[in-house]
Amino acid sequence: MTAPAAVLPHQRTVGRTPVPGVRIEDFGLLSDQRGSALVRRDGSIDWLCMPRFDSGAVFARLLGTAEHGFWQIAPASLMEGAEVPASHRRYAGNSLILQTRWATATGTAVVSDFMVPGGGAPRLVRSVTGLAGRVTMRSLLRARPDYGHTVSRITGFDGRHAIDLPGEHGAARLWLDADVPVHLNGADLVADFTVTEGETLAFVLAWQEGVGSPPSAPVGNVLLKFTLDFWEDWAVRCAYTGPDRGSVVRSLLTLGALVYAPTGAIVAAPTTSLPEEIGGVRNWDYRYAWLRDGALAIGALASFGYLREAHAWVSWMVQAGSTASGRRQIMYGVGGETKLPERELPWLPGYEGSAPVRVGNGAASQLQVDVYGELAQVLYEVALADPSWVRRIGAVVVALAAELEEVWDQPDAGIWEVRGPRRHFTHSKIMAWTAVDRAVLLIEAGHADGPLERWRALRAAIHAEVCEKGYDAERNTFTQSYGSPELDASLLHAMLSGFLPADDKRVIGTVEAVQRDLATDDGFVLRYRTTGNTVGPDGFPGDEGRFLICTGWLAECLALIGRPVEADAVLDSLLAVRNGLGLLAEEYDPGVGRQLGNFPQAFSHIAHLNATTRIRAATTGDAAAPGPTGAES
Repeated sequence: MTAPAAVLPHQRTVGRTPVPGVRIEDFGLLSDQRGSALVRRDGSIDWLCMPRFDSGAVFARLLGTAEHGFWQIAPASLMEGAEVPASHRRYAGNSLILQTRWATATGTAVVSDFMVPGGGAPRLVRSVTGLAGRVTMRSLLRARPDYGHTVSRITGFDGRHAIDLPGEHGAARLWLDADVPVHLNGADLVADFTVTEGETLAFVLAWQEGVGSPPSAPVGNVLLKFTLDFWEDWAVRCAYTGPDRGSVVRSLLTLGALVYAPTGAIVAAPTTSLPEEIGGVRNWDYRYAWLRDGALAIGALASFGYLREAHAWVSWMVQAGSTASGRRQIMYGVGGETKLPERELPWLPGYEGSAPVRVGNGAASQLQVDVYGELAQVLYEVALADPSWVRRIGAVVVALAAELEEVWDQPDAGIWEVRGPRRHFTHSKIMAWTAVDRAVLLIEAGHADGPLERWRALRAAIHAEVCEKGYDAERNTFTQSYGSPELDASLLHAMLSGFLPADDKRVIGTVEAVQRDLATDDGFVLRYRTTGNTVGPDGFPGDEGRFLICTGWLAECLALIGRPVEADAVLDSLLAVRNGLGLLAEEYDPGVGRQLGNFPQAFSHIAHLNATTRIRAATTGDAAAPGPTGAES
């Protein structure tokens, strides 16, 4: 497990001016498919949500200061201010076990960090192994529950330490077990120890509901082997055998890490309020299950062989939607919760002063018409991949089309969840067409029952309206919304739906127009034009980085219209900005060469996977690229 890390395909240095401090891409992700943690290069866990992705963070230094909680294990000399470089970080094999190797003047050691998947008490394990000589290490754990707002009471029990948690979901505790003595220093738990060659010493932090007896004492090496086997077994299910399989598997593992296993839901990202602009206000909580994001993630996973996850997500989605009175929400809590009230945490200064820090998400109540299309398209693809589910999925798609029939002609907030005035977004209307089209196709094939003639007519009506009101004939491009001259990268996604054939001049013209107006010299794509300090149409001032999924859509569209070489170059730009662990945030700022937004972001890894599939189909003639080809005019 300590072999040299393989170099990720496409990885190259992007020469930019370095920014001091801890960057978003300096972190690695841990997950047990229930909660998550982020570990930075110096061995500090600065973000921990247990037992759920949306639980109040116990360590929140990511969005504040050291006083808001962290847990660092590193050479003692480093923590005392000396320069002790980590020789490298890597994930062990195809797993989410993050290894940081430390080289000091007296020896070398590796810290293996992981969360234990499966049932039982949620556990975060930090295992320290001596590789050569002797290394003096230190563990400093500063728990500050409720996003750094609370200093917990810590109690010792026979060498074990209990950290009381506030009653977010009832009383609970974190239990710390360690193979070395741990002492209480104020409100911190500290251990100084020496590890020698061949020796392994483990720390285990376990969450348990209630304040009764502690969970059974863990065995660190057993948990490590179980976790390694779990993720290796998960990765081996990948059906992809083409080029760059290692990087494909890493993106799949990242999506797997965002699955909430108890229900099958998928979170958009495991963090909140990492900024889209340093110092700006575009800071949102992504630790919830968007139907759109989940559908796109499941579409990517299913295309690489992960039908088990697709089935679980479909079941969760149906159950979550059944609790709604009226139309379904566009997002839910991972347990299907419908109330996600948005609030600000004024005691947290935000990442690099980017405030406010928000938890909850007010967009949950928005009307976003496009969601119906993304759901129907992915469900249709899953049905094609697994005929045993086609009747069940047919019924779901028909239900979606029936719900859409009541709202498709209304202005909405769109895929980007604008908080300005609602508009008739062209992408939303094309996705409405997509939902009705997939319902019609399933009914025609005998896989579902529904008002076939009425929906054929509705499909034609939506198509005609979009071509009349959402298309600028003079510039030969669809536009962001009806009557607007603006362009939007979501139009690229719309062109992938099969709304028009790939060789239609309007498809080619739209791809070229977006590339010309929104693509940048550094190889990325903007969502749309922002307005600096002026409040823009999306309801907020400020600018943002390049949305990475938009770059992936451009790569897909270029492959779709017969330009696979150009598409591959665009994909290279996307892959070049991964961190050394293969992880991508929501956005990238080429001006300073750093990632922005919540991290890691499902959308960005979906972009990598879908672009890889589409480009391979274009270059090999493989017809496996997702979605119908479209034939209407």
